[in-house]
Amino acid sequence: MEKPARPASSCSVVLVEETKRNPLLLSSGFAAANGSLAPLAAPTCGGVVGGTGQDKRGGGAIGTGPEYQERETWTRQMDFIMSCVGFAVGLGNVWRFPYLCYKNGGGVFLIPYLLIVFMGGIPIFFLEIALGQFMKAGSINVWNIAPLFKGLGYASMVIVFFCNTYYIMVLAWGFYYLIRSFSSALPWSTCDNEWNTPNCLETFHHLHCANASLANATVGGANLTCADLADARSPIIEFWENKVLNISSGLDQPGRINWELMLCLMAVWVLVYFCVWKGVKSTGKIVYFTATFPYVVLIILLVRGVTLPGAYDGIMYYIKPDWSKLGEAQVWIDAGTQIFFSYAIGLGALTALGSYNRFNNDCYKDAFVLALINSGTSFFSGFVVFSILGFMAAEQGVDVSQVAESGPGLAFIAYPKAVSLMPVAPLWAALFFFMLLLLGLDSQFVGVEGFVTGILDLFPGKYYHRYKREIAVAICCLLCFIIDLSMVTQGGMYVFQLFDYYSASGMTLLWQSFWECIVVAWVYGADRFMDDVARMIGYRPFPWMKWCWSFITPCVCMGIFLFHLVNYKPLTYNTVYVYPWWGEVIGWCLALSSMLCIPVSLLYKLFRAKGTFRERWAHLTSPVWGPHHLEYMAPDIGPLSSLTPGSDDNKVIIFESVM
Repeated sequence: MEKPARPASSCSVVLVEETKRNPLLLSSGFAAANGSLAPLAAPTCGGVVGGTGQDKRGGGAIGTGPEYQERETWTRQMDFIMSCVGFAVGLGNVWRFPYLCYKNGGGVFLIPYLLIVFMGGIPIFFLEIALGQFMKAGSINVWNIAPLFKGLGYASMVIVFFCNTYYIMVLAWGFYYLIRSFSSALPWSTCDNEWNTPNCLETFHHLHCANASLANATVGGANLTCADLADARSPIIEFWENKVLNISSGLDQPGRINWELMLCLMAVWVLVYFCVWKGVKSTGKIVYFTATFPYVVLIILLVRGVTLPGAYDGIMYYIKPDWSKLGEAQVWIDAGTQIFFSYAIGLGALTALGSYNRFNNDCYKDAFVLALINSGTSFFSGFVVFSILGFMAAEQGVDVSQVAESGPGLAFIAYPKAVSLMPVAPLWAALFFFMLLLLGLDSQFVGVEGFVTGILDLFPGKYYHRYKREIAVAICCLLCFIIDLSMVTQGGMYVFQLFDYYSASGMTLLWQSFWECIVVAWVYGADRFMDDVARMIGYRPFPWMKWCWSFITPCVCMGIFLFHLVNYKPLTYNTVYVYPWWGEVIGWCLALSSMLCIPVSLLYKLFRAKGTFRERWAHLTSPVWGPHHLEYMAPDIGPLSSLTPGSDDNKVIIFESVM
């Protein structure tokens, strides 16, 4: 809209009659009264007008003025892309997707996977980034768009805090393996170490025992019969369980702290702290290395993997289609859960990253680019993993299905076994665990960044302290480290699994995603948010996004959530140890601590408000606009679709503050 010419001044305010049908209050120091704007305080040059107020008709509340500090932004837009790649592309892409693809029909798995990417993954991924960019706030204050549902912000903070707490243990284990890789012989390749048991066996002669009539035959030079092989244990498993974990018999026996592992944990937390403490200006630079180098290692490992004997069989196991699997519900559930995990949806960190974007950044295009990178990495890493597993199966003389594993079992048992069979084993081991460390590190420090951003957004400018950010990051890291001490004990693996299975499980993320769609599409309004996105990027996204937010994605989320609930199975470790009842209670407390934030916060706000239910609802669902909306939205307050030029009913507010 063209602005009328007027004399230059250091501080000018032009008010035109407010839009009657779509009132909107900006944080400019003006409150709506009887259909027009009245100043709450005299405007001051060089800044936004002070004061706060509330739209009488629910059009929105105004933000604070003098305390407002301009939000930090990425130095380059590529910093944002790399941070999102680093956060979303993590260990789940390498150790979970290939296994799920193999387990659920090979190439056929891509059909439900891609369908749910477009029905759930990309729409919510885009929603979170766009919401952060529009509101310029972290995971809590971003829900000022509908303050009644601010519990969504608290829920995401709880989930990402739990994630930050337990996820770093994988990095501590990886760092420990990396250090132990620098030796002439890998410590997990032999049975002559202090942690090995008499049942340790370096080479399993399965081929000699293929015939059942040879059950009592002597195998190799070890004077072991085929019957003894049932009790034999690999040195890799003994290194993992007896040396690294030094695992106890159950959750009720925590045992002593593993000091070597604790030092590794401390080193990783110090590394995370110095990556995050200065904010996105430093984080945006570090992710250029941590997000790209794993791809270099993956390519090197793929080239090495496909040249090994048995690699072809492994890759065929990975991609061979089994069309009968499409009729199984579990395949679709696995596809949905994997997408929500690998896209890092519902954690609030994507919102925090988006909040550091320029207001006019094209986040719609970014969402598709990032989704392509994420899913492409998952599919590509499957070739790397299964070429190695095919080699491992050929070496042991067993079927690929017997060596295919997921999760920590792949990273710390199957893969170390594979590299121990290669020439120059320490080199390949160091390379793999360095990649593992980098894949996890950027996910970790972006998770910490998201948590700290949400916390700092709760404190306005009047609480400014020169080292506020550094102190907040230090407190966060220290608190997580103290909780992590329970995971470096002999019973630590049981605690780790409790956090992994319950605190940031598929159920909590699906619950969070369901409510995000409902609030934006039905409380704030899908059309209204599409207008807001159009204000930012300059064009309206394809209507598919609106349909997904309103109908398709909530149905997908709730369907998978209910399936999880109906098919709930108690937690076990290695399918042998069953957790005690009080362990499951602790687990459900972890899950409910985030899930209950939404209904509890909603009911609390409704009961504390005054007036009839309709008045309370109207008041509590009115957006609270931030100072930046003044600059970007004042020239075009009403929704783009409802404004018609020259209409008296659609005159617009223009507020200009020349800094």
